[in-house]
Amino acid sequence: MTAVPLPATAAPQWSPLLGRISLDQLPFLHEPIVAATFVGVVLGGIGLLGILTYFRLWGYLWKEWFTSVDHKKIGIMYMVLGLIMFMRGFADAIMMRLQQAMAFNGSDGYLNAHHYDQVFTAHGVIMIFFAAMPFVTGLMNYVVPLQIGARDVSFPFLNNFSFWMTTGGAVLVMASLFLGEFAQTGWLAFPPLSGLAYSPGVGVDYYIWSLQVAGVGTTLSGINLIATIIKMRAPGMTMMRMPVFTWTALCTNVLIVASFPVLTAVLVLLSLDRYVGTNFFTNDFGGSPMMYVNLIWIWGHPEVYILVLPIFGVFSEITSTFSGKRLFGYTSMVYATVVITILSYLVWLHHFFTMGSGASVNSFFGITTMVISIPTGAKLFNWLFTMYRGRIRFDLPMMWTVAFMLTFTIGGMTGVLLAVPPADFVLHNSLFLIAHFHNVIIGGVVFGTFAAINYWWPKAFGFKLNAFWGKVSFWCWVPGFWLAFTPLYIMGLMGVTRRTRVFDDPSLQPYFIAALLGALLIAAGIGAMIVQYGVSIWKREELKDETGDPWHGRTLEWATSSPPPAYNFAFTPLVNDIDAWDDMKRANVGRPLEGFRPIHMPSNTGAGVVIAGISTVLGFAMIWHIWWMAGISLVGLLVAAIGHTFNYKRDFHIPADEVAATEAKRTAQLERLAHTQGASA
Repeated sequence: MTAVPLPATAAPQWSPLLGRISLDQLPFLHEPIVAATFVGVVLGGIGLLGILTYFRLWGYLWKEWFTSVDHKKIGIMYMVLGLIMFMRGFADAIMMRLQQAMAFNGSDGYLNAHHYDQVFTAHGVIMIFFAAMPFVTGLMNYVVPLQIGARDVSFPFLNNFSFWMTTGGAVLVMASLFLGEFAQTGWLAFPPLSGLAYSPGVGVDYYIWSLQVAGVGTTLSGINLIATIIKMRAPGMTMMRMPVFTWTALCTNVLIVASFPVLTAVLVLLSLDRYVGTNFFTNDFGGSPMMYVNLIWIWGHPEVYILVLPIFGVFSEITSTFSGKRLFGYTSMVYATVVITILSYLVWLHHFFTMGSGASVNSFFGITTMVISIPTGAKLFNWLFTMYRGRIRFDLPMMWTVAFMLTFTIGGMTGVLLAVPPADFVLHNSLFLIAHFHNVIIGGVVFGTFAAINYWWPKAFGFKLNAFWGKVSFWCWVPGFWLAFTPLYIMGLMGVTRRTRVFDDPSLQPYFIAALLGALLIAAGIGAMIVQYGVSIWKREELKDETGDPWHGRTLEWATSSPPPAYNFAFTPLVNDIDAWDDMKRANVGRPLEGFRPIHMPSNTGAGVVIAGISTVLGFAMIWHIWWMAGISLVGLLVAAIGHTFNYKRDFHIPADEVAATEAKRTAQLERLAHTQGASA
C-alpha cells in the first residue's frame, strides 16, 4: 500500500508577539472574492456603528438587551444571531452551487480546491452550529417559560452567559474569513485529515475553538431548560398536561446534555493531538482515526434530532391551533417524542455500514434506524388526524406546516432507504445523501423555524407579520427547494460522488445548473423574508394585535399581553387541562384585577458578556498560538468568574403598584377592544 503524501502547505511561522499571525495570513490581500467580502463587511460595519452611535443606542442596547437575563429577550437575540449566520451559511451554499455548475468541459470553475474545501466545511459548521442551533434554542428560550406558566428560567444568569458563549463561537468562525483560513476537512473534521500532519494551518484550530466555546453555551442552556421544565411548571400542570412543544423541548435538552459533553471530549483529544503531540487519532504510533469517527457520531446523529424535535413541537402547536381543535393523540405524541429521543442515541452506528462492520452490527443498527421512522410517522398521522374535519385556516404558519409534511415525508423515506445497508454502500458517498439530509433539515428545521417565527412574532412584538411578503417567500422557498435538491437525488442514484469540485462528464451539467437555479429561487425567498420583516415593522400600526391571542391559541403563552410584561404572569396560572388557555376561555376564567403583590425578578448583569468575551479572546489566542494573550485571558477568565460569585445584587422586586399599573393598562386595552368589536358587530 502506498503512503498518502503529506500536503505541501507548511505550518505558519511563529513569533513571540503575534504567534502565527503574519501578512500571509490575510487572505483578502490575494483572494479577490474575500477582498470584496471584506470591503463589504467593513463598510457595513462602519455604517452600523455610525447608526448606533448617531441614535445613541449603545446605552439602551447594553442595559435592555446585552445584559438582560429576561428569557424573552435572550430568545429574540438567539433568533437574530441564527438569522445573521444563516445568511453567511447560505452565501457559502450559493458559492458551491455556482462552482459545481461551472466546473465542466475543462473549466476549473472559480474556486480552487483549497478555497472550495473551506467553503463547504464552513457551510456545514455554520448551518448546524450557528444557524439551526440558535434558531431552535431561541424558540425554546422564548416559548417554554411562557407555556409552563413560569416567570423565567431556573438559572437566568446562565441563560445570558449561554447566549454570549454561542455568539463568541460565531465570532471566531466569522474571523476565519478574514484572518487565516477555515478548516478544509468537512463539517466533522475527521482525522487524519484534521491532524497536524495534514492540516498544519489554523483552519482546524478555528473549528475546534469555535465549537468548544459555543458548546459550553449549548450544554449550559440544555441543563437550564431541563431544570426549568421539571421544576417551574404552573400548579396543576402535570407532565401529561404539558404542551407538546414543551415536551419536545424537554427531550431535546436531555439529548443536548447527553451528547454535547461527548463532542467536547473528542475535540479535547483532537486538540491534544495537534498541540501536545499525543497520538489519539493519528495514523501512526498507535493512534486510531476510527475512534474519532465513533466518538463524533455519538454526538453527530443525536444532533439531527436535537434540531428537529423542537420543530415537531412547533408543528403540533400550529396544527392544533389552526385546525381549531385539540391535538389528536396527545399521549401517543408524548410517547413518540420519548421513543425518538431514546432511539436517536442508537442510530449513530449506521455511519459504520461502509466501514467494514459485520452483518450482525449492520443489521442491528439498520433496523434501529428504520424503527425510528415509526414514531416519526405516528406524529405525521396525528397531525393529519388533527386536521381531519378541522376548520383549517391556511395562514402562513399552517402553509409552512403542510409544506413540511410533504417534504419531510420524502426526506424520511430516503433516510429509511439509506438505513438499508446494501443501499447505503452504494449511496452513502453520493449526492443522494446530500439531498436526503437537506430534505429533512430544510424541510424540517428551516420550514419549522419560519412557521414558528410567523406564529409567535405577534406574541413577541405585538404585531403580525405581513402576509403578502410571507407568501412570496413561501412560494419561492418551496419550489426552489425541490428544484435545488431533486437533481441531487437523481445524480446520487446515478452514482455522482459528493464533495466533488470539478466534473468530467458533461451530461451532468444541466442537473447542476437546475440545482443552481433552485438555490437562486431560495435566495429570492430569503430576500422576500427580509422584506417581510422590514415592511411589517414599517406598517406595525396596521398589523397591530392588541388581543394577545391573534390566532385563537390554546396554550398559556397566549394568555398574556403581546409583548408579555417582564414578569410574564401577574399571578401564577392554575392549570386544569392539556390546552390550558383554551380551557380557561371555555370556562370564562377572568383575569385577576386586584390583590397584586411584589414580584421577585432576577437582575441584569454584564458578567455573561464579559466572561464570554474573555473566552472568545482565549479561543483566538489558542488558535494563533499567542501564548501571552492566552495566559492573560485565562487568568482574566478566572478572575471574572470568581468576581461574579461576589455579586450579591442578583434580584429585585417589581413593586405591587407597578404590577397593578401594568395590569390596569392591559384591562383598559381589553375593554377598549371589546367595545370596538361590539360596535362593529
